Amino acid sequence: MLSVQRGVAVACALVCAHSAYCVVGFAQPAYNWQRLANSMVDKEIVAAGVKNERVIAAMRNTPRHEFVTPNLRERAYYDMALPIGNSQTISPPFVVASMTEALDPQPNDRVLEIGTGSGYQAAILSPLVRDVYTIEIVDELSRRATRVLKRLHYDNVHTRSGDGYQGWKEVAPFDKIIVTCSPEKVPQPLVDQLREGGLMVIPVGERYRQTLYLMRKKDGALKSEALRATLFVPMTGAAEEQRQIKPDGAHPKLTNGSFEEVAQDKDGEKNAVTEPAGWHYLRQLMLKSDPSAPDGKQYVQFHNGDPGRGCHALQGFAVDGRQVSNLELKYWVSGENVRPGMPTDDLPRILVTFYDDRRATIAEEAVGAFTGTFAWREESARIRVPLKAREAIIRIGLLGGTGDLSFDNLRLQPVSAK
Repeated sequence: MLSVQRGVAVACALVCAHSAYCVVGFAQPAYNWQRLANSMVDKEIVAAGVKNERVIAAMRNTPRHEFVTPNLRERAYYDMALPIGNSQTISPPFVVASMTEALDPQPNDRVLEIGTGSGYQAAILSPLVRDVYTIEIVDELSRRATRVLKRLHYDNVHTRSGDGYQGWKEVAPFDKIIVTCSPEKVPQPLVDQLREGGLMVIPVGERYRQTLYLMRKKDGALKSEALRATLFVPMTGAAEEQRQIKPDGAHPKLTNGSFEEVAQDKDGEKNAVTEPAGWHYLRQLMLKSDPSAPDGKQYVQFHNGDPGRGCHALQGFAVDGRQVSNLELKYWVSGENVRPGMPTDDLPRILVTFYDDRRATIAEEAVGAFTGTFAWREESARIRVPLKAREAIIRIGLLGGTGDLSFDNLRLQPVSAK
C-alpha cells in the first residue's frame, strides 16, 4: 500500500494465492457484490482462522470493489493482492483481516495507519475505532484514496500525504499503529507516538523474509511477539537502498527449504505457534518432526479434505531475467491419497509466478502435478525465467486438491546466465 521516499516503504503484501471460490464476470451486476464478499469472508477469512466478530463484520460490509481500479473489479473478491498504480497493490483480504484482528481494535481507539494505498485498510478500521489517521507518500494515491473514502462516507478517516515513517506528531499519541510496510527495524518516531500500553502491528525483516510482529509499548520500549511469517512488496527509495541485506537477482535461492528453522519472536525466543520461518500465507500446513525426514529432522505436510479449499505456503525471492535464463528446482515429495480438487484443474503441484519491475504478473510455471500415494522421492525440474522478470513467488501445496502432500529440502539455483 505505500511506496517509500526517505524512510517510508511499500506497504502491501505481494500477490497471494488466487481464491478457488470467487468466480466473477466483468459484467457482474452490482447486487452480487455482497454475495461475493460473503463467500470470500466465509471461505478465505473465517475458514483461515480469523475469529473477531467485529472484524469479520467489517470485512463483509466494506465494498472492496470500490477500492480497486475498474478494470480489476472482477477480481475484487479474490483473496489476492491487486495493482493500484505507482507500482503498489491493495493487500489481500486475509492479510487485512488478520492484521486488523491482531491490532485488537476498540471503539474508542485512535489508530495511525502507515500506508494508505487504496484506502481499503482504513475503511476496514473505520467502523471499529473512533478515528483513523492514515498517511500515504505518493500524492496521487493519497488524493485518490481521499476521494473514495469521502464518497463512501468514512468520515472518521483522516488522510495525509507525506513520509509515514515520521508519523503524525500533531495528533499523537495513538492507541494503536498499523504499519503495512517492512522496514529492517521499527522507526523511532512511531515508537515515540505510540501511547504507553499501546499496540503496533508491523512486518519487520529482509525484503523477502519478514515476520509480522505484534508489539506492545511498555516503559517506553516495545515488547514483541511474532505472529507469522509474511511477505510485503519491496520498498523503494532511500529506505530500500540503505538496507544492510539486499536481494541478489543474479543468484536466486530459497530460504529454509528444509523447514528446520521455526518462526521466532524478535527477542530470539520460539513463538508459541510452530511455523516454518521464511514461508508465509500458510494454509492447512503442519510442521512435522521425524528423524526419517529426507533432510534434517523436519518437513511440512499439507492436509485437505475439502476440494477447492486453500492449502499452501508461499515464499518470494529475487530473480533477474537479464542475468538468469533458467532455474533448477530440486525437492523431495511424498503423498497419500492425493487427488485433484474441484474443478479438476485445482492440481496439487508447485507453481512459480514471475513479476516484472512494476510487479505485474508476466508468467507462471507449473511443476507437477502430484497424485495418488507414493513414498518419499527426489524430483527436479527446469523452469524458464522470462527476460523481464525481477522477482518471483513459489507456491507449494495441494492448491485446492485433497489428501496429504509432504515436501522437504526444496532447493533453487540458476543453471544458466545471460
